[in-house]
Amino acid sequence: QVQLVESGGGLVQPGGSLRLSCAASGSIFSINVMGWYRQAPGKERELVAAITSGGNTNYADSAKGRFTISRDNAKNTVYLQMNSLKPEDTAVYYCNAEVTVFYSDYEVNYWGQGTQVTVSS
Repeated sequence: QVQLVESGGGLVQPGGSLRLSCAASGSIFSINVMGWYRQAPGKERELVAAITSGGNTNYADSAKGRFTISRDNAKNTVYLQMNSLKPEDTAVYYCNAEVTVFYSDYEVNYWGQGTQVTVSS
């Protein structure tokens, strides 16, 4: 089994910053793409940013220029540095990882439990 544990959410004022972390653990052989998604009340879950094991990144338009995704492959951990936060960034943020476990030939998509980010004055 694989577990993803997120941390770093909280309440921040507009213009502030937060750094989210997500650590994957378990019977992990390799992790391909790791990413961050978010879901605001009444809205669908959407991609915020993703990063491959080689360091290639992809950002939602709303995140470009403000958010930075990075990962530490040795620690199976992905980070999301969020700057210049806006009230519309308020959502539950979920970590996602495409994992190949030991003795398996295929990838499985795993999700974290989510961490709340609230941007409000």
